[in-house]
Amino acid sequence: MMASDSIVIKRRFCGPPDSGNGGYVCGLLAQRLGDTAEVRLLKPPPLETPLDISHDRDSGVRLLHGQTVIAEARPIQLDLDVPKPPAFDEALAAMQGYVSEDDHFFPTCFVCGPARKAGDGLRIFPGPVTDKGMVASAWVPDETLSDAEGLVRPEFVWASLDCPGAFAVLDCCIRPVVLGSLTAEIFDRPVVGQRCIAAGWPISSQGRKRFAGTALFSEHGRVLARARAVWIEI
Repeated sequence: MMASDSIVIKRRFCGPPDSGNGGYVCGLLAQRLGDTAEVRLLKPPPLETPLDISHDRDSGVRLLHGQTVIAEARPIQLDLDVPKPPAFDEALAAMQGYVSEDDHFFPTCFVCGPARKAGDGLRIFPGPVTDKGMVASAWVPDETLSDAEGLVRPEFVWASLDCPGAFAVLDCCIRPVVLGSLTAEIFDRPVVGQRCIAAGWPISSQGRKRFAGTALFSEHGRVLARARAVWIEI
């Protein structure tokens, strides 16, 4: 096993205040494998610290802080049924049921933190869509998330698939949850300024583990990306 490149997770991309947002970090690793991958987070990803990415003989990759394995990823097939999403206006209305900054476990989270301003965080605020048994948020990605072709970069698509899953399972536990693993598949990346819907729904639970599905949709309901997550109650 040999390190081939390295990354630094900027403070902007935090989840909890002192570690990287799980979906974002998973996306950084996964894009080295293709459109579908499973990423397991083993330690909180440190911020503003050089981290090595190594490739192994089984076509997987690892994120390393010195000798400590922070995360590991592998190519995989994803089998996940995706429910029909709410309309964009329904998702916009669902955001009114989102938690306040005072009640949020991690209010500065890059993806779902209400303390983050437009153009800084993603401001995905998934609130309940009661008749569909899911949570959803409207989302319009801004130009800070763009690649050279005007498409949202893969790590930010992965990030959009993160927090909706947490809020889909938080009703069944009173403690905060952290991302244990994320298996995601990208079909099409949205363009900057495109109206999207980010949604999450519960799948099952086992002990302290909560299993959730998430998806990113176009405003017309087309699946742009989907994911299955394991959340761990802390």
